[in-house]
Amino acid sequence: MKILVLNGSPKKKSDTFRLTDAFLKGLNRDGSHEIHIVNVIDKKISPCRGCFGCWKNMDGHCIIDDDQNEILDLYRDSDMIIWSFPLYCYGMPSHLKAVLDRTIPLVKMKMVQLPDGTVQHEALADFSRIHTLVICGCGFPNWEGNFNSLKLMCKNCFGDPDIICVPETPLMNVPQAAVVADPLLGLFEKAGEEYASDHSLSAETIASLEKPMISAEEYIRNVNGG
Repeated sequence: MKILVLNGSPKKKSDTFRLTDAFLKGLNRDGSHEIHIVNVIDKKISPCRGCFGCWKNMDGHCIIDDDQNEILDLYRDSDMIIWSFPLYCYGMPSHLKAVLDRTIPLVKMKMVQLPDGTVQHEALADFSRIHTLVICGCGFPNWEGNFNSLKLMCKNCFGDPDIICVPETPLMNVPQAAVVADPLLGLFEKAGEEYASDHSLSAETIASLEKPMISAEEYIRNVNGG
């Protein structure tokens, strides 16, 4: 399986990417998968201009000459895509959102209405084989309300992907927090193994990955230096 990881952290080895890296370790335990990690912050990705030149050419490429077309080629050739990033203002960081905005060359102008009544653009090719996983971490001490808008966007953009939303991720890079961070890394490795077997994650697994590592009160106290 060819796996494309779009790392949207500006720090590359961020709190969130430590979780993603653990997941990949479990996913590729047998070494049979080809993993390509793109650190998006290092790429030159201009904002979409809304010119729709891609719909005129219909070649799967954007007419802007930057690094996006390399990503589009990888995207089309992948069997699985992992979007890994920290939560920024309840959504994706802007440099990763630019990548998502400029996937328009992968669809046509033609619209289709689905059985549930929603309308979407027809895909340029059959991408139904591609499995999509979203791993997002944030610095808030709980889950409720913080990821709602992101989950809706991902559902609309990717269909119905597995989404893992993890609070308190700054603890991943605090040495004193290893007692709670290391077990979570272990759970992410096991989740990767589960995904390798089933190409999906159970609701129970996702719930275990999203559970706060410490109480909200303790987390806030530590963040505030109390």
